[in-house]
Amino acid sequence: MEHPLQWLGRRDPDLAALRRAGRAAIVMPAAFAFCEEVIGDPTTALFAAFGSFALLVLVDFHDPMLNRLRNQATLVVACCALICLGTLVCRDAWLAAATMAVVGFVVLFVGVVSSVLAGATTALLLAFVLPATLSAPLSALPDRLAGWALAGGASLIAVGLLWPAPTRGPLLSAATAACRALAARMRARVAWLVSDDDEQASRDYDRAVAQASDAVAALHRGFLATPYRPTSLSTGARATVRLVDDLCWLGIVVVRPVQHAESSVSDAARAVLLAAAAVLERGADLLERTGMDSDALQGARDELSEAMRTMEARATDLPVTRAPAAHSSAAVEQQITELITSLDPSFHAQEIGFAVSRIGGNIDLAASAERRGWLERLLGRGPDGLAGTLSAARERASAHMNRRSVWLHNSVRGAIGLGIAVYVADRTGAQHAFWVALGTLSVLRSNALSTGQNALRAVLGTVAGFIVGAAILALIGTNTTLLWFLLPLAIFLTAVTPAAISFVVGQAAFTLMVVFLFNILAPTGWRVGLYRLEDVALGCGVSVLVGALFWPRGAGAALRRALSEAYADSADYLARAVDFGTRCCEVSPPSPAAPTGDAARAAAAVQRLDDTFRGYLAEHGAKPVPLAEVTRLLTGVTNLRLAADAILDLWQHGDGAATGDRSAARHEVLVSSELVKHWYEDLAVSLATGAAPREPLPDDRVADQRLLAAVRRDLRGNDGEARTAIRMIWTGDHLDAARRLQRVIVEPARLATAHAAS
Repeated sequence: MEHPLQWLGRRDPDLAALRRAGRAAIVMPAAFAFCEEVIGDPTTALFAAFGSFALLVLVDFHDPMLNRLRNQATLVVACCALICLGTLVCRDAWLAAATMAVVGFVVLFVGVVSSVLAGATTALLLAFVLPATLSAPLSALPDRLAGWALAGGASLIAVGLLWPAPTRGPLLSAATAACRALAARMRARVAWLVSDDDEQASRDYDRAVAQASDAVAALHRGFLATPYRPTSLSTGARATVRLVDDLCWLGIVVVRPVQHAESSVSDAARAVLLAAAAVLERGADLLERTGMDSDALQGARDELSEAMRTMEARATDLPVTRAPAAHSSAAVEQQITELITSLDPSFHAQEIGFAVSRIGGNIDLAASAERRGWLERLLGRGPDGLAGTLSAARERASAHMNRRSVWLHNSVRGAIGLGIAVYVADRTGAQHAFWVALGTLSVLRSNALSTGQNALRAVLGTVAGFIVGAAILALIGTNTTLLWFLLPLAIFLTAVTPAAISFVVGQAAFTLMVVFLFNILAPTGWRVGLYRLEDVALGCGVSVLVGALFWPRGAGAALRRALSEAYADSADYLARAVDFGTRCCEVSPPSPAAPTGDAARAAAAVQRLDDTFRGYLAEHGAKPVPLAEVTRLLTGVTNLRLAADAILDLWQHGDGAATGDRSAARHEVLVSSELVKHWYEDLAVSLATGAAPREPLPDDRVADQRLLAAVRRDLRGNDGEARTAIRMIWTGDHLDAARRLQRVIVEPARLATAHAAS
């Protein structure tokens, strides 16, 4: 028989819900008892009780302890400000409803800039809903603030001393494991290439491949395991999320099939792989101990850069560069074949080197952020290479100021629903009007169907809790002593059961807690449960109505639209990056400007897609398209965008001499770029409209030959000209990778569009 803790561990990873439940079961009754029995003020007791619940159950920060306490204290202050605002407007129904809508939108939308803010959304809304729906004169404000401040102080002690959460998040641990596994895979490949015992080396390589694939998959699962993008506004957290994107991309790059025999991998390409492995290993060391200096990592990155420069220089030392101009067509074809064979493994190593260099840079940023002093942290001074806190917040918010943003839609719907709930509760004279707003918030989801399902579960759970509570009260009557003993158990169950068992059981436990709490304040028996049932049913009705009016199509349609936008913007960015690169080798000034605006639009589209996908995962019910296929479509967007980044890096760090006429080569690359761009634009239209996507573009061997013929003169030129020619060829290789990606994503796209059309 399975041990209870093992069973709970499967349902509650890291026992986070159990930790919150244990703290709340201790702190909340203590704060409530102090205010009720010692101070003797019911208002203070009520706000202390719900403040403790909000601050200990509805939020859970995972930063290092100092940041965790700082976040907790900031949340307490923000909640007190909302209590003041809620008390000011609580006596006018229209004003309270309008203010609720504004506050609701701001609180819900601001979560897009930080997972810390997103995780505190419900606690912040409760801090406004509670005072706004309990009509009282302004003179009640000190008592309300005193209760919440008492809860805040107790929560700081509890967070710091009562079973502190681990300071290392699972995402950072998974990233460390992925770095080491990918490094081991690269070393195993090189060992296989040079080994005399092919059979043993092959087994070792296969084992390293499996371990690397598992590590990257675990990292990706952990990244998608939360309903919001797991990053705060802290510098280290933002660098960590960028690190996850790059590690997942590297996991795909290293397994990408390459068109060459293993024996053709040059010494220079093998040196790049070994240098890349060293960067990943030193990066993993730094992730495990972020307080240490980055000298070892920086040294490994310098060695990787030198290995890549050496490989690029040796790539120009080819038979075709030394051949006379006059050759028979057969000889030219042979030289072209040799050129393709020799450049393909070098290009693959260049891809890996670029990805690993980005990873090393992000790890260095994260470590530099952790080494900052307290004054630098206070002033928001981040390391070079990463935008400041305010700039990052503006960038994220602006990414979702888009009429098709799911986060924006949900914020508007939530704000309208809460505003209507507050007004309806006031006009109907609900006994405890804040339950109406909380019922609305708890069940409002991404579409009308899912909202209705949650509403049904909320009512069923409340009915079950009401029945159990009424039965207990029938047995013990109004014996408050027994209720004091039962209250911690009810609080514990309220905090742990939603994660460990189900939403329905959590609603039942919550109702039970409310019955006990209000019967201690003012013994009225089972009627408290009936009031709770009425209020929740009213709130559920409001949420179903708002869900039906403002989001009738659900997260599936939103996900297809987000995929469509992301593919269109990423394809446009790829084409602009190619255009920028090919213009860099022109003789005539001025130098072209890098497509930073296109890069920003593509990144914003990817972020909106990520948030939409999380909403899709959170939506209840069967998924018509398997999640593995949907994930492939998302991964395709990331690959397309990062391929454009790689092309930019290739040309921005180039040192080729801009002499001669390269119009023929540029023409070949741009034609290929336009074909790739148009295919992805057609895919975007298909995803948006439900039309069947086109067949993937075929490999164009003739175009490859034309490109190589166009750069032959430069290949015979000086080192700078030859390197420019190699970059032109590698740009074409990046476009070929984008073509190969089409074959990977076309089948998931067909499944998605077939469902949309049905």
